[in-house]
Amino acid sequence: MYSTEQIETSQTPGRGPWCALHTRHQHEGTVARLLTTKGVEVFLPTYRTVHRWKDRKKQLELPLFPGYLFFTYELERRFQVLSTPGVHTILMTGGNRPAEIPQQEILAIRRAVESPLRVEPHPYWKGGDVVRIKSGPLEGLEGVVSRSKDAFRVVLSVEMLGKSAAVEIDAGSVERARSNPVRPS
Repeated sequence: MYSTEQIETSQTPGRGPWCALHTRHQHEGTVARLLTTKGVEVFLPTYRTVHRWKDRKKQLELPLFPGYLFFTYELERRFQVLSTPGVHTILMTGGNRPAEIPQQEILAIRRAVESPLRVEPHPYWKGGDVVRIKSGPLEGLEGVVSRSKDAFRVVLSVEMLGKSAAVEIDAGSVERARSNPVRPS
């Protein structure tokens, strides 16, 4: 795992911006290992879950964003990245440039998966109240409020992927940051 300090300084000269790769189904870990051996800085956020079958239960560590992983983009390594087995494509903007993932989104996801709190995938939700966490290990992060059963969750999103992750927190540890009205589709 990388420390918070490493991610905060990862966009210094010689290191590119954080970008995302789309991988083959269930190849995220393999692609991450192969890219790491090629010297590419990779971030593959995971979460723990229990899968139940008829005869047994097993705890698994799965990718938080199935089919995606993050890496620092360097133009001179583009072919190395794209030729890695299991890589479909680098997410691109309208032009021919890799879509940069804002550093604060990467930092928020990293802090959440490194915290002792429960993190799991969550459907991407654009509307709703935006809150700021005011205490605890995720203090200062912003996300969208979501409720599931009796749990209060904050949804952290990576806009470029259209993917989100939810972390359960104490409702008393958040404050309203701003309100985003839900737009009709």
